[in-house]
This record gives sequence, C-alpha cells and structure tokens, in this order.
Amino acid sequence: MMHQLIREHFAPEFELKSLNDSAVLEGINHGRIALTTDSYVVSPIFFPGGDIGDLSVYGTVNDLSMVGARPLCLTAGFILEEGFPLEDLKRILSSMSEAAEKAGVKIVAGDTKVVNKGKGDGIFINTSGIGIIEEGLDISPSRVMPADKVILSGLIGNHGISIIGERNGLTFDPPILSDTAPLNSLVRDMLNTTKEIHAMRDPTRGGLATSLKEIAGDSGYCIVIKEESIPVPSGVRGACELLGLDPLYVANEGILVAIVKPDVAESLVSIMRKHPLGKETRLIGYVQKAPAGMVLLKTSIGGTRIVEMLSGDQLPRIC
Repeated sequence: MMHQLIREHFAPEFELKSLNDSAVLEGINHGRIALTTDSYVVSPIFFPGGDIGDLSVYGTVNDLSMVGARPLCLTAGFILEEGFPLEDLKRILSSMSEAAEKAGVKIVAGDTKVVNKGKGDGIFINTSGIGIIEEGLDISPSRVMPADKVILSGLIGNHGISIIGERNGLTFDPPILSDTAPLNSLVRDMLNTTKEIHAMRDPTRGGLATSLKEIAGDSGYCIVIKEESIPVPSGVRGACELLGLDPLYVANEGILVAIVKPDVAESLVSIMRKHPLGKETRLIGYVQKAPAGMVLLKTSIGGTRIVEMLSGDQLPRIC
C-alpha cells in the first residue's frame, strides 16, 4: 500500500522521474549531484549497536552511496516532544557528530521544533544529504541485464532483530547488535575496482526481499537468489523462528546488495571482502530474462519459491 501511495500520489505530484533512494540531478555547473531526504522515527531511540542519531546520519549517507554519489553534507531537522530529557538529546547529538565524522561528511544546517506533551513520541529526526556523482557513472535498475550477478555485502537481519529485542525486553546470547554503519567507503572501493555496477540498494525497511523485488520490477527482469548462499546469523535465524519472521524481510542498516556485470563479479567480491564492512560478502544469485519482474528463491531443499514484496509492516518504526 505504501508503494502504491508513493507511485500514485507523490511521484506524479512532485514529477519524480525515479523512485531510487537518491535523486540524480543534471545541469549542475560542477557535474551531477545526488540529493536525498529521509525521516527517522525508530522506537526505541536507543538500541543495541546504535541509536536514532547515528542511524539518521548513516541512513542518509547510504542512500546517497547507492547511486554512486560521494556524500558531502547533511541537514538535520528535529521534532522534539515537550519534556524530552536533555541528557538524551545530548547523547543523540553526540552520536550524530561521531557518525558524521566517521562517514566523512558535515552536518551543515538544521531545524528544531517542539510539540506539546503527548503530541509526539520523544524525538523524530529528518535528514537530507547531498553528494557528487562522478561523470560517466550511472547506477540504476535500468542498467540491469540478464546474466548479471547479485552480490550481498554482509549478514542479514541484525538491525531488525536488535530493535524488536530491545522493544520487547528480549535478550540474546551472544547479543544481537544493529549493523548500522556508513557504506560510502565500501562503495568507494567497489567503484575504484569497476564501474560495471548496474544497481545497488541498502536493504533497510522490507529487507533484502523487498529491495530485490524493487530492482526486478524497475528493470523488467527476473532475479534468482539461492537460499544457501544468503548469510543469516544463527541468532537472527533463531529469533525469527521464535517470532514467526522471515529473515529476508527483516531490516538491515549496514549492508548493500549490488547487481553487477558477470565478468567483474568475482574480482569485486574479493575486493569487498578486504573492507571491514564487507568481510561476509558473497554471490547470492543472478539475473535472467523471465519471468519478468519476479524474484525467485532457490530453496536449500531443491524447490523454488516466489518472493513477493513485503505486504504490511512486520516491524513498524524500524528506522
């Protein structure tokens, strides 16, 4: 329903030519730029491995990175509920500052509003980011072709399970930590290796399944993934079985999925594995011509399952 709402109302009203994570703008004197905006309403605001502050910075940096942009600067808008603890605000601002430094970006502008007690939920954050795209670089689902390979940069499900665990008082041994992290340095290493990266997504809300379904729908081709190749941590798998969740739909905040030209896939995987955020990189599938717009999962028992886009919101307020 959310995708339908965006496509039928927001896209035509704002004359959006693409629904990628970042808009790519032409006609800028110094080349092309990417611009993105996002809002963060995660609950709870502090969770194992991160908080709403670093999540808002990294999320915006990663959205820019998914179109190949080099993130430069961010803005940050805050909606605070009357009575929100000052110490919590200081902690969040410090987290954002550290995250920006780690990602190599600047937070250059912002806005703060306060709403009456009971009219908000502590704190909401909106961030916008701008980045520069190298001339000649085009990363878009429209470039995806049959025989392309699908690369996943890390373990899936950590962020979503860390949130739901903290929200419901669940503990895990060993602890499950959010994977929130800035992906721009990993993307830089990838682009320094090859420009034959046809599409990228960071599989956040809706997880890996939804991101792949978006790419398949936009490209008009079929994406085939292999269940045995998708890395799911044992703790995440156990928690999903306990809670009745599918790891493919659980949110992530520090991994990416890339569709690349087949003859560069192996070398790209090798390069990505040398990066701290890409140690678990692996090939998980490929693109074929038909059935158009579909994602198929080759199961570990030899069957084939159709992977649909997430319907509803199995983990609300996850980012």
